[in-house]
Amino acid sequence: MEKLTHRQQEFLSRFLDLYREERDNLHYTVVARRLGVGNVTAYEMLRLLEQRGLVEATYQLPEEPRGPGRATVLFRPTPLAARLLDQLAGGNADAEEWETVKARILRQLEAGKPRGYETLLAELLARAPDQCSELTYAAEMIATIILTLCSLQERIKTQGLLRRLRALLGAGDLELSVLAGLSMGLSIVEGVNRQVADLLLTQSERLQSTVLALSAENRRRLASFTREALRIVEW
Repeated sequence: MEKLTHRQQEFLSRFLDLYREERDNLHYTVVARRLGVGNVTAYEMLRLLEQRGLVEATYQLPEEPRGPGRATVLFRPTPLAARLLDQLAGGNADAEEWETVKARILRQLEAGKPRGYETLLAELLARAPDQCSELTYAAEMIATIILTLCSLQERIKTQGLLRRLRALLGAGDLELSVLAGLSMGLSIVEGVNRQVADLLLTQSERLQSTVLALSAENRRRLASFTREALRIVEW
């Protein structure tokens, strides 16, 4: 990939922050207004970044078209965008965000243990597929897998299911790719919520590629998070 200029890096970084804040695809005029640049500048920069594989354009048809109607072009960053910015920052760009994300998910797991995880699971279903940060995406997908295992263990009264998974993964470096395969396997288990099953199936390939693309440091972070999450929910 051709090296980004400082101006392009700054625009991409601010666009990524804006997308994470809004959690939705963005029209170029919104990007222009929020980033304090002209509409033409924002549009041309987004198209340039799209050519580099860092931004993806989607097209939204009018809800109530009058006449032929025209599709609205919206933009979102690709997973490559977050990874590139992380590399340019020496691998530590998302360290602060990661600590916040990890603490939030683990806190929700602790809080949900007495009364169930329906609310947390619903949040993850709505949020995980659109995550741009690869590390956050992987953590939320792994949390979804763990909560799905929780629901199975409770229903079939199988003792120690999560404990055996933790033993399988080992106490040292986790073979995190095992979880991507587990995601696909759980999607076809009878009794798994249909919405959850669809998410696990459609996201298994992305989860696999995301985990493989993480830096060694981020893999260690994710492994530590996974072991801690399993410890919290295990019974």
